[in-house]
Amino acid sequence: MSIRERLSGNEAVAYAMRQINPDVMGAFPITPSTEIPQYFAQYVADGLVDTEYVTVESEHSSMSTCIGAQAAGGRAVTATSSCGLALMFELLYVASSCRLPITLACVNRALSGPININNDHSDSMGARDAGWIQIYAETNQEAYDNFLQAMPIGENPAVRLPVMICQDGFITSHGVENIELLEDDKAKAFVGEYNPEHFLLKHENPLAVGPYDVTHYYMEHKIQQAEAMKAAKPVILQVAAEFEKLTGRKYGFFEAYRMEDAETALVLIGSSAGTARATVDKLRAEGKKVGMVKLRVFRPFPMEELAAALQHCKAVAVLDKAESFSAAGGPLFAETRSALYDLDSRPKAINYVYGLGGRDFTVDVAEYIFGQLDEIVTTGNTGEVYRHIGQREV
Repeated sequence: MSIRERLSGNEAVAYAMRQINPDVMGAFPITPSTEIPQYFAQYVADGLVDTEYVTVESEHSSMSTCIGAQAAGGRAVTATSSCGLALMFELLYVASSCRLPITLACVNRALSGPININNDHSDSMGARDAGWIQIYAETNQEAYDNFLQAMPIGENPAVRLPVMICQDGFITSHGVENIELLEDDKAKAFVGEYNPEHFLLKHENPLAVGPYDVTHYYMEHKIQQAEAMKAAKPVILQVAAEFEKLTGRKYGFFEAYRMEDAETALVLIGSSAGTARATVDKLRAEGKKVGMVKLRVFRPFPMEELAAALQHCKAVAVLDKAESFSAAGGPLFAETRSALYDLDSRPKAINYVYGLGGRDFTVDVAEYIFGQLDEIVTTGNTGEVYRHIGQREV
């Protein structure tokens, strides 16, 4: 029997952490993720977990703490946002290259500058090539569920990679929603124990972690990381299937909403999917064949699966809540367009960068984008591919 509650996304992630009872948490505050270590600190103070709660002087140090703990054979977690993730940047690469399955709760917030504390995906997207698995949530429920699934994914012997569980700052992190929680014993059993094969405190098999990698070995180790990311794909689906048996909640690489006969579609990540879903329902009621794909797993990128979901569409708009400053589009667009390239018959694709610094995304905006797709289908002319929407001059 599940527990019905009303929690914010930050509370939900801290609750999942309590149920997991990790060995170490590296803790440093930054808006809007501060509440996660704050709630968890109360669990520590109340004796509800056995976690070593390490308060440090920066996010760089909180990730260093996690790396040391995980290398020693423990389970380590942390939480951060925005410039905190940027300050960890060096250590993100260290964690993944050392194959340490740390779990990080990333509460997405715009990167400076100018300084802004509201939501977009520029922080995690800036770290997209750091070798971390990245899983995104639309709702508080998904943030909780994703966090419970993170460790069975990252700690799998075929994977052994760190996992970043992302949710939208303030929109889900501070917004309170109805949520279904697992009982503590079921959550603990689902996540399981961490049993690394090699670790620093295993006296019978001493090893070094993070040594200098000379030219003769560095590339081979990078290829091993790349192969591990490939291996994560079936593991993600396997863990999701086990979670569905336990909860009835189904997860995959993405949600394909009303895509069976869709002629035009939006592709996007995170809480904006709720607005897009409402727009799809509105336009479907008017007889229009529209759909939406909400990406959940960005790393590893589900290239073949996404292409299959979009192949019958005539036109697709990919929505990025982050700038790439590539002069060619945002990060999700680059990946999605690449996925479509090998199709024999592929939809025309355009990109909209939207929602930067917390700018609103409304049904009217989504409906306008669908209207632009209709025009592309009618005229056969894609027009400008790389676009912005929601800024004042439009």
